[in-house]
Amino acid sequence: MERILNKIKAYETIIIHGHKRPDGDCYGAQFGLKDILVNSFPNKRIYVVGETSQFVDFVGKMDTIADDVYNGALAIVVDTAVESRISDPRYKLAKEVIKIDHHIPVDNYGDLRWVDTNFPSCAQMIAYFYLRFKDKLSLSKAGAIAMYTGIVTDTGRFRFRGVSQLTHQIAGMLLSKGVDVEYIDQQLSKESLDVLRFKGHIYQNIVTTPGGFIYAIVKQEDFDKFNVTTEEGAAMVSLLGGIEGYPVWALFIEYPNTDEIRVRIRSNGPNIDKVANKYRGGGHAKASGATLYSWDELPFLIKDIEETIKNA
Repeated sequence: MERILNKIKAYETIIIHGHKRPDGDCYGAQFGLKDILVNSFPNKRIYVVGETSQFVDFVGKMDTIADDVYNGALAIVVDTAVESRISDPRYKLAKEVIKIDHHIPVDNYGDLRWVDTNFPSCAQMIAYFYLRFKDKLSLSKAGAIAMYTGIVTDTGRFRFRGVSQLTHQIAGMLLSKGVDVEYIDQQLSKESLDVLRFKGHIYQNIVTTPGGFIYAIVKQEDFDKFNVTTEEGAAMVSLLGGIEGYPVWALFIEYPNTDEIRVRIRSNGPNIDKVANKYRGGGHAKASGATLYSWDELPFLIKDIEETIKNA
């Protein structure tokens, strides 16, 4: 952390990247870090770039910058274990790259890396970074909202493994900066009738296997039929969790205009990150993502997951 702070001090332009299809934690880490740097170093140029998320766009708006802004700049990539998942490949144009992440490491990209899987969210890492140097750094209410949102979303509202005393201490610190928990809960709990109907579709199309795996498939035409976004579709993986007798669950999403099938895998039992790694993915021990290039791969993935459950 000391080395990261020194690098930040050494650069006049800093560009913060996240991952493709960003979630609340990605946004929370990106905009939380931007707020800290903007308030601590007002003479520096600080930008956040990458794909947008309607779900958490109340946290902040992405910047649009030209390629030449990267000349002599520092790029910081947060919440991204796999280099191919970094949103906006222009991070390669920067003079140096820093990686800050809490996932099980897959790609060791970056000139300087801070990776710690003990943190349940990357936003908590950024908040911890602020606490570590709070005598040298500043944080506003907007940044506190961003990081609190990231922590809340990636911990399942403080329900998932990895939540610790430190998590709650940091959450308390962010509340002291003016975070309105009711406002954040309202923003995260908004739901349209289309999404409600889509949930019914998911429940009606659940597939179970003899080996204790439960999953659902979302096809391209489903997004148009139910008028939901891919982001809203991906969030449906949580619907399949906690069903008795099925310790591993997944959502298979056929993304429009691509040849990829994105898989969101979750577990309340065996570790599933190694299965995800096998299928071009990664993440946490009990929450990972993977990619299939064809539905022909589905039976093999199911077999691997069932073997993982059996051997747990």
